[in-house]
Amino acid sequence: MLQLYNSLNSKLQPVSSGKDGKIRIYVCGITVYDLCHIGHARSMVVFDAYVSYLRSLGREVEYVCNITDIDDKIIKRAELQNISCDQLTTTMIDKMHADLQALGLARPDVEPRATQYIPQMQSMIEDLIAKQYAYIADNGDVCFAVRNFKDYGKLSHRKLDDLISGARVEVELGKRDPADFVLWKLAKAGEPAWDSPWGAGRPGWHIECS
Repeated sequence: MLQLYNSLNSKLQPVSSGKDGKIRIYVCGITVYDLCHIGHARSMVVFDAYVSYLRSLGREVEYVCNITDIDDKIIKRAELQNISCDQLTTTMIDKMHADLQALGLARPDVEPRATQYIPQMQSMIEDLIAKQYAYIADNGDVCFAVRNFKDYGKLSHRKLDDLISGARVEVELGKRDPADFVLWKLAKAGEPAWDSPWGAGRPGWHIECS
């Protein structure tokens, strides 16, 4: 019987399916501002092997891997190349698929692009604000209030106060707590933007997988 390590309870446990007998797998995909690198290939190969093995056992699997096709890196790279963000991401997605084919890997069953799910993300953000898990920051961004969510960190088994704020990215202005992160980013002049209850902008990286 196939078992996986469950980060939530720190135990190995059998892989289970839904009530319909289908196993559903979601993988955080690639931010397509450049060509794929070896780290991306590792993720592609690992999950392709996992899905292929389950299917070889006769299990029905739905494999979903998202594509982040809007974020700061994409905007900056498109500006440098003097092309639109859509032109850049479309080209990089085509090259990503070519890489998958070159590695002999199957494409995921579903590849949702972040820009195709803006209304759903906005609805989720509205719900988080209503439950006081999110707030509108002084600079107009909408941020997730990590200290209002008592289970934050339970998957990694790390305490919030032990995390080093700003270790990976520059801390955004206007946040109530350095550990908070952006759910909706107010657009600057000339940037791609979608209308929202909080002003024209785009989703933050953290909400796109959701």
